[in-house]
Amino acid sequence: MKLKTLIIGAAGGAWLAASATALWAETTMEKIVRTGEMTIAVQTQGPPVSFINKDGDRTGLAVELARMMAADMEVELIIQDYDWKGLIPALSSGKADFIAADMTPTAKRHMQIVFTEPVFYSETIAFAPADAPFTNWQELNSADVSVAATQASSWAETARKKLPEAELKEFAGGTAQAVQAVVSGRASAGLSDKATIAGFMSSIEGLKVLEGEIAQEPLGFATRPDSMHLLLALDNYVRLIHADGRLDAQLDYWWNSTAWEADHK
Repeated sequence: MKLKTLIIGAAGGAWLAASATALWAETTMEKIVRTGEMTIAVQTQGPPVSFINKDGDRTGLAVELARMMAADMEVELIIQDYDWKGLIPALSSGKADFIAADMTPTAKRHMQIVFTEPVFYSETIAFAPADAPFTNWQELNSADVSVAATQASSWAETARKKLPEAELKEFAGGTAQAVQAVVSGRASAGLSDKATIAGFMSSIEGLKVLEGEIAQEPLGFATRPDSMHLLLALDNYVRLIHADGRLDAQLDYWWNSTAWEADHK
């Protein structure tokens, strides 16, 4: 009986120790406070949300919002670049504290990560060569049409749902690769958001936007499920900069116009 009691006691003590360790594990926000650094994962090629400008500096809507928050928190912002499909693995593995990108909070993604409230919204549109026979996006839904979209993106998912007859071609490297595929004739048309394509059309001739809005999507940042303090802080910060006008100013510059091109392209 004494040996059995000792075994049970040892097992119970080990369980309590493990529970205490889990209970007192450092949170993401505590790590940021301790190190004085906040690390974000961004898409490598995604103007106007995240890109490298003519001076070789990382900038864009998501980057500048994160930079503004880091400055107000008085911590250093560390920026890590990934292809779109690498963003969630970077977050889940702990390489980044949160994803700062134009990511749609789909049900499937919510199985892995947790999203903030929407920071802004995007309109999904279709684009094609200027001399293409298409007038509206519905005309793309044909077996002899190929549609380009960023790999593992909500645009690719929209193409699957709204254009099931068309051939979907997914490209790593962001919208830039999808645009290049359309321009070079490797795809009949492409899907992206209105703001992003507006930026490409100002510098690339021979593109047109097809009539109609395919979808409207909320876009937000994302954290790991165990980073609730940081998630709440992000939501709170978006409310603060919306109230003081800084969010609208950033959206007007980066998202609702092409004003940023004069300074960065």
